[in-house]
Amino acid sequence: METNGAASMEIPGAVRMRTVFDRMHAQTRTGKGPALAARLESLDRLKRLLLDNKEAFAEALREDFGHRSRHETLLAEIFAAVSSIRHMRKNLKGWIKPRRRPVSWIFQPAKAQIQYQPLGTVGVIVPWNYPLFLAFDPLAAALAAGNRVMVKPSEYTPRTSKLTAELLAGIFDEDQVHVVEGGADLAEAFSRLPFDHLFFTGSTNVGRHVMRAAADNLTPVTLELGGKSPAIIADGYPLEDAVRKIVIGKLLNAGQTCIAPDYLLAPAGFIDDISAAFARLVAEHYPTLADNQDYSSIVSKRHYDRLKGLVDDARSKGAVVMEVNPAEEAFPPDARKIPPTLLTGTNDAMSVMQEEIFGPLLPVVSYQTLDEAIQYVNERPRPLALYYFDNDKANIDRVLAETISGGVTVNDTVLHVAQDDLPFGGVGPSGMGHYHGFEGFETFSKKKPVFYQSKWAGTSLLYPPYGRIANLMLKIITGR
Repeated sequence: METNGAASMEIPGAVRMRTVFDRMHAQTRTGKGPALAARLESLDRLKRLLLDNKEAFAEALREDFGHRSRHETLLAEIFAAVSSIRHMRKNLKGWIKPRRRPVSWIFQPAKAQIQYQPLGTVGVIVPWNYPLFLAFDPLAAALAAGNRVMVKPSEYTPRTSKLTAELLAGIFDEDQVHVVEGGADLAEAFSRLPFDHLFFTGSTNVGRHVMRAAADNLTPVTLELGGKSPAIIADGYPLEDAVRKIVIGKLLNAGQTCIAPDYLLAPAGFIDDISAAFARLVAEHYPTLADNQDYSSIVSKRHYDRLKGLVDDARSKGAVVMEVNPAEEAFPPDARKIPPTLLTGTNDAMSVMQEEIFGPLLPVVSYQTLDEAIQYVNERPRPLALYYFDNDKANIDRVLAETISGGVTVNDTVLHVAQDDLPFGGVGPSGMGHYHGFEGFETFSKKKPVFYQSKWAGTSLLYPPYGRIANLMLKIITGR
């Protein structure tokens, strides 16, 4: 195996990380993976860990963010991860069974099947926005598939990372599950380890670097990235219902969600109505902001300043900026809370229409026809998610057929990610590969094809030296 160079070893924590990896790797080369009972027990441990420590996790995340809604942590992190783990546990016995595949009549009476085997040692790189769900879901899938796992959490959520490391160390041997804490340099060294599979969730830009690093070892990767996910309201769909669901999806975690609606495509002539509905519904769901326990802060000053810069850039280029601050509160400088902000009159020259927003800003783009809306989406990089609001089945089917995105929710937002039996993943710049449910188990498994030859095999008729019988057989199997 590659040593990754002396430079990597100089990074604090890199030597221990490599030592643990080497032990894990060696143990995955000694024989078959863990039995079903051991895998089920691992899933049970993860579920108990999350449920027994849910309040501690909520507090750690609150401290990491400055303020993180407890209810959002319980719903979008704890519940989502536990639900996924329960689904895996319920179905794992069926997933690990070999699956029969048909054999062509030419090779009868042979048999064929698919066997699922552990890949070996898996690396999971976790982002800061949902550091529990986006760690425990792939971790659970990798363990269900029988692997050993190393997890690298984000340095932007140090309290949550530390708590995760301590708790996992209390229920797993270091050679089965190990959490690597550290900064960006250690994350880069982590991505250069010769894993049997590397799973990364984060930005498209960082994903490119991860893929380059993994390529040196020919490590297969799953990249869960982001991009600009559109929400489209069809002419005739009730605006109040659409805007409410967009507000809820957009303001979850203060917009710091990879599948948050990134911009809104709305019928021309309805912009004023949408603006009024946006202001009214934000005030209904978030009547205050500064001390509101339900409204999260931006994770860091760097991200806060970036979002403020997007607003300033859009305003300077002609956008109409509507900040919705229902109680007209002042925000302490260190609160890092940004009011829900609607941006109308936007254009492609604005940074807010070029970059993934990852905050509570919603640009609006008007369209004249559904053709125009579909064209607008298709002229841009493939999004991670798409949201379409319409009660016309023909239009719904058309949007589904004529656009490509990682996933879709019709007449709501973000909920497709909560479906345990739907695969989740991007396409093109928004990612590659899938996980959740069986697709997660399959991602972390070697899908091994096996062919069982029969002692009565007729293929011997096609052995050389070729003659009359071979020519007759070839006529039969080719049909001429």
